Amino acid sequence: MKKMVQALGLMLLIAAMAMPVFAGAGKETRGDTIKIGVFEPMTGANAAGGAMEVEGIRLANELKPTVTVGGTTYRVELVIADNKSDKVEAANAVQRLIDGDKVTILLGSWGSSLAMAGGEVAKDARIPVIGLSCTNPLVTAGNDYYFRVCFIDPFQGTVMANYAFTEVGARTAVLVREVSNDYSVGLAKFFADTFKKLTGNENAILGTVDYNTGDQDFSAQLTTISALKPDVIFAPGNYTESALVMKQARELGITIPLLGGDTWETPEFIDVGRERVEGAVFSTFFASEYAASPVAETFLTEYRARYKKEPAAVTALGYDGYLLALDAITRANSTDPVKIRDAIAKTNGFVGAAGTVTLDANGDATKSAFIKAVQNGSFVFKTIVNP
Repeated sequence: MKKMVQALGLMLLIAAMAMPVFAGAGKETRGDTIKIGVFEPMTGANAAGGAMEVEGIRLANELKPTVTVGGTTYRVELVIADNKSDKVEAANAVQRLIDGDKVTILLGSWGSSLAMAGGEVAKDARIPVIGLSCTNPLVTAGNDYYFRVCFIDPFQGTVMANYAFTEVGARTAVLVREVSNDYSVGLAKFFADTFKKLTGNENAILGTVDYNTGDQDFSAQLTTISALKPDVIFAPGNYTESALVMKQARELGITIPLLGGDTWETPEFIDVGRERVEGAVFSTFFASEYAASPVAETFLTEYRARYKKEPAAVTALGYDGYLLALDAITRANSTDPVKIRDAIAKTNGFVGAAGTVTLDANGDATKSAFIKAVQNGSFVFKTIVNP
């Protein structure tokens, strides 16, 4: 009997030693986890964009893998779901992250259409989302659980219309829209509205030609453009199709300047178009030349050390989205998604790699835009445009 009591006492002692030790008030405990869900296109037409955003998120997580709330230090776990560049899959990915993985906050997605599809699910579940490069105004409109660290298309469209008018000297334009892409359609509209005001001519947009995601042959659209003889072509769309449009235009002898939006800043744009996309000009979110804060300097140093190349703008936005999520959790001093949502909404003067973020009543950031061009097979900074 005595031996049994001794054995039982030993077992209890071992069990007690194996249990986590909970510190008193004001002291840290370890071993808890906060899950941040990431829904991005890792496959499909937008896979390159999704991969670049995830690069930034992963880097930020490596540098800041924990967050402290109420004296407890939480390990931050990234749960990444592939939305497959598809709207239905985007909604499904968010549902899985919320129901299955029990994430506290979400980041994503490249592609405004994908962001909007996932955003409705997150809103219904009251889980906050930080968008990274989804620029269409409809992403946050009517959704008080969606925020973003990038500028939005009304500003981007204004920037590129001003560039066309002032730098190119254009007085007429043709729009090329990826009509199945909300980003492309919206940005083309904002460009057109501003361009008409700048020229003082309601007929300054000579025509609009459309195509669908995945199209490969643009000869019909380019024949129409050639006949219209505009001063400039504005063709915001996915990087692959946009590169093919420009490549085929040049092969047909069309030398009209082509302008686009932030989606063009991917290596695939140059890989597809090669020398035919030389001279392409677009707006984007970040330039290494304007690494104006310690946060930006750390981002560039760490990224270059790991990848031996310059980061894309959306990679910087992925980095910032993760850091803003941690900042909001800290300010909320809570792991409750609703309280974190309220903290995000109050973001004012948050310093990220890609600039300072202050969110307006819609959850949108007011940010500067950078103009880049393709020169000698690389993306080269041209100028900065402040809001």
